[in-house]
Amino acid sequence: MVDEAATPGKRAREIRDIVAVFVLSVTAVLTAWCGFEASKWGGEMSIAFSQASSARIQAGNYEGEARDARQFDLTIYAEWVKADLAGDTALATYIETRFLPDFAVAFDAWVEDGRQENSPLARSEYIPSGAVEADEWNARADEKFAEALVDNQRGDNYSLLTVLFALVLFLTAMSQRAAASWANWTLLGLALVAALVGIGVGMTFPIKI
Repeated sequence: MVDEAATPGKRAREIRDIVAVFVLSVTAVLTAWCGFEASKWGGEMSIAFSQASSARIQAGNYEGEARDARQFDLTIYAEWVKADLAGDTALATYIETRFLPDFAVAFDAWVEDGRQENSPLARSEYIPSGAVEADEWNARADEKFAEALVDNQRGDNYSLLTVLFALVLFLTAMSQRAAASWANWTLLGLALVAALVGIGVGMTFPIKI
């Protein structure tokens, strides 16, 4: 003889078990996906940091070039000043032919403006060789460094999502162990809510394949 009272309870348990298995399966896949994405973004972060470091080295090389050019221009300009003060026009003219192109542009502008600044080195036209490239590489290094920080945060976000899905797995497993039926359903309901929240949050995260 079938126990009518036991039938609804048995069906409820079966439904709960099916839901629990579904939640466990989906959450396991999502957890693996989050781990994969965290790893991918971690790789992107490492690449960006490496590119930033390389760009900074290039910037340093160009800064050294600009520093050397500036030192040369300063030295030869000092010799020109000595010749100019001594009234040695021939020597001054000869020294002018030894000016580097970047300094010659600033020097000509300085002379045309009546030598108002202390020296051509103070002119805006004076841009020693390597200075522009140094600024460009420094800007690239800053850009890649900022990009690396963003990638790092994205990896952390996926790692945190993995923790949330681990909580879902825990609640789902506990829902099969509680003595009271209402406790089973409560834990399973909390697991479902946490899973839905995790899925909703995860859908806002960028994906890296």
